[in-house]
Amino acid sequence: MQYLGVDEKDLKSLGGLHTAQEIAQQPDTWKKVFKMVLRQKNELTTFLTKAKNVDQVILTGAGTSAFIGESLIGSYYRNFNNCTKAVPTTNLVSHPYDYLSNDQETLLISFARSGNSPESKGAVELADKLCGKCTHLIITCNKDGDLANYETKNGKYVFLLPEETNDQSLAMTSSYSCMLLAGLLMAHMDRIEDMEAQVNLAAAYGKEILDNQLGLLKNIAGLPFKRAVFLGSGPLLGTANESHLKVQELTDGGTVCKHDSFLGFRHGPKAVVDTETLIVHLLSNNQYVSKYENDLIFAMEKGKKALVQLAIGEGIGYNLPVDYTITYSSNDESIDEDFLCLPGVLPGQILGFFKSLNEHLMPDEPSSSGAISRVVQGVNIYNLP
Repeated sequence: MQYLGVDEKDLKSLGGLHTAQEIAQQPDTWKKVFKMVLRQKNELTTFLTKAKNVDQVILTGAGTSAFIGESLIGSYYRNFNNCTKAVPTTNLVSHPYDYLSNDQETLLISFARSGNSPESKGAVELADKLCGKCTHLIITCNKDGDLANYETKNGKYVFLLPEETNDQSLAMTSSYSCMLLAGLLMAHMDRIEDMEAQVNLAAAYGKEILDNQLGLLKNIAGLPFKRAVFLGSGPLLGTANESHLKVQELTDGGTVCKHDSFLGFRHGPKAVVDTETLIVHLLSNNQYVSKYENDLIFAMEKGKKALVQLAIGEGIGYNLPVDYTITYSSNDESIDEDFLCLPGVLPGQILGFFKSLNEHLMPDEPSSSGAISRVVQGVNIYNLP
């Protein structure tokens, strides 16, 4: 059996079996997640119909789980028609009064792989304490986690993802994309049946990456870049954030990474580019947005040159001045922009995986010093004065 083009036996000896399996399983698990949401349609619809009549929606999580909210802000704002924020649990715990108020009713949507991070439980407890009313939607991969078993007098719905999404690798991969998909589908519960076509198309795009683009991504990972920048717009800004962390985690900090929006990158962050930099452009399929993204890519010809530039999109209609391109489809099919976040996360995961191997690290546990761990340890949660 092979995963990411590497024999299972070799992956075991290299310390990368879990990571490779968990990256490779994603298109299939996306379809499984859709079926699970569809089976719970009535319960979720009843819960969300009541829960969304609030003053604010907060999408929260720690680390990688926090980036899910960045990709879902637009979906919830457009579909729930109320104030929507993406606030990491790490911010909620340290500065709760900046986000939670007794005169505001809140729907707190929590994302967590294990549900055992101290901040995850701390955030829901603070929300219950400080909000006039707080309803909890908990999306997690671990049925035994603290978050899945959190007791509250307020309204609560726990959505458990398939067991195989509770990634065993240090780096979150399938847990991230499956929680993101679950959250995305719940923003569209009023037309959930129509979302099956979107999920199937996202899975097909993911298969294209895994079946036909592995060689290119492996070759790029073999290039001598010491910095990597991931750019995205709108929902893909969250994907860029997750991608930058994935490469940085899997290389144990050996590759220093950044992320930004295409427009934001011009305002100072572009200074990071040098001849040892990889730039990955995660392209929108919204024609209006594409104008801004293409302008930035052409502007990259001025100033310091990157080592290599890679553009990834549904269909790349311009002859962009980049070194490599990846297109998800050669057909005229088009996916909703929000669903591009699913296949969009795969290239960063794959680049990080092969870069980790090239650096003689073990992708399943890349941190030789133990500086980072699968579940964050040592965080104290203090009583609120």
